[in-house]
Amino acid sequence: MLQTDSKDTVKKTFQLHIEGKNNERVLEATKHEIRQYIKRERRKSLPEGVDYWDFDCKFGSNAQTASAVHLASITALIDALVAEGGDGFHLELISKPGVRGPGAAPDADPAA
Repeated sequence: MLQTDSKDTVKKTFQLHIEGKNNERVLEATKHEIRQYIKRERRKSLPEGVDYWDFDCKFGSNAQTASAVHLASITALIDALVAEGGDGFHLELISKPGVRGPGAAPDADPAA
């Protein structure tokens, strides 16, 4: 289970090579745990004036070297770390309210 510092933050160091366990299954379980946390946070009710839940993410081989990354790139970063032979990684996910910006206004008369 992911350990949380507060109800909207997770900071954890994941180990990918655990003695007596299949490394591929540990990797898939780790990815599943991260996806479940994100889904759980996104199900929370939104405050007034908020469009969606966004996340600030940090990823690195340990807590001191973790740098800001985009949420969508986490799985690719984990896969790259495994390909390089890494033993584990540190991940921080902080949920925050997100508001969509104004979209492009459609033309009033496209025939003009």
